[in-house]
Amino acid sequence: MIQTIKKAWGIPELRKKIVFTALILLIFRIGNAIPVPYVDAALMETYITQMSTTVLGLYNVMSGGAFANATIFALGVQPYINSSIIIQLLTIAIPALQRMAQDGGEEGKKKIQSITRYATVAIAILQGWGYYTIMKSNGFLTSSGVWPALVIIVSFIAGSSFVMWMGEQITEFGIGNGISIILFAGILSRVPSMVGTGISYVRSDPTKWWAILLVVVGMLALIVLITWVNGAERRIPVQYAKRQVGRKMYGGQSSSLPMKVNMSGVLPIIFAQSIAMIPSTIGAFVQPKEGGFWAGFLKAIDTSSVVYMIFYFLMIIAFSYFYATIQFNPIEISNNLKKNGGFIPGFRPGKPTSDFIRKVLNKVTLFGAIYLGIVAILPLIIGKIVNVSALSIGGTSVIIVVGVALETVQALESQMLMRQYKGFLE
Repeated sequence: MIQTIKKAWGIPELRKKIVFTALILLIFRIGNAIPVPYVDAALMETYITQMSTTVLGLYNVMSGGAFANATIFALGVQPYINSSIIIQLLTIAIPALQRMAQDGGEEGKKKIQSITRYATVAIAILQGWGYYTIMKSNGFLTSSGVWPALVIIVSFIAGSSFVMWMGEQITEFGIGNGISIILFAGILSRVPSMVGTGISYVRSDPTKWWAILLVVVGMLALIVLITWVNGAERRIPVQYAKRQVGRKMYGGQSSSLPMKVNMSGVLPIIFAQSIAMIPSTIGAFVQPKEGGFWAGFLKAIDTSSVVYMIFYFLMIIAFSYFYATIQFNPIEISNNLKKNGGFIPGFRPGKPTSDFIRKVLNKVTLFGAIYLGIVAILPLIIGKIVNVSALSIGGTSVIIVVGVALETVQALESQMLMRQYKGFLE
């Protein structure tokens, strides 16, 4: 990755893109340090730290710690991510949106993007109001009234909208996917605090050095696994029939239909984790009586319990199949092959081809789902062994960071190939 960046720096156009991306990330980090008025940030940070195993803790990690400090970028990219997921699901469910996405061409994509922006603002309004309600009910405000409420909520909405705009600017004028890069920067910014926590943990009990070593080894193993699986794909051979047009013969060449092992990315983990954390989040707000039924139930499904891990793992598999079905339609692929004169050797065009593609898709998705489950569960197991609950969202962070890093490197390499960089042609 470092070598790729060095080579890209030697190309003036790519150097401008890299500098532009770095400046946007600098603005993002500055915004993460500007607190919203009328909020006691110290009390808010203490509260979110105590809620680290709930949905609020997940939001805090995704925002790079801005959520706990109540800064103007506290909502981060979460409203945009939620909006994108909702619009994607609605595109499958609503025929008009589906036609707009598939048959509308570039204009249709722009309309879908515009709808996503409006949905982002709407979700930011709801989340900003909910965030303000939490602060008000827990006494984290330094001043109450209509004006402080308006300033706080509008600041959160404006910050989220500005983050969305910065992400789009990176996508258009920078390197890689802008929202992913911002999410990557936010998560990576927490590494120094994690290192400091680890050092304090060892200083408090020097005999626990093996726990930190286990965490480091586990993270390195996750990085190797994610890097290996990220580029893995199942290639189905495709043969195109020969056809004569005038005096020329077309077709006859061989190709392949690539099917990525992990085509749904980190979305199944985020969705499964958000849902699996709902009971612990409710328990943190309600706080049932000790010794009662609900207290025992919430303890049994705590983020460090075996029941939670099994439920979490099964939900990841379910969401992996769900997203694979949305993104890869065997019937549509089969029809496209038939229209272009392509076929899979050994299978007739039409239903036999779509059945074979669906069978391969199910097998590949199962492997990818198990891989995502291992990535998500391993930090939980390590956290249970070393008694550190903060590792409950470590798998999500690692897969996002590694995935975005690999995606950015690939984007740089493709840019250099387009500019005929000799290092890739020798």
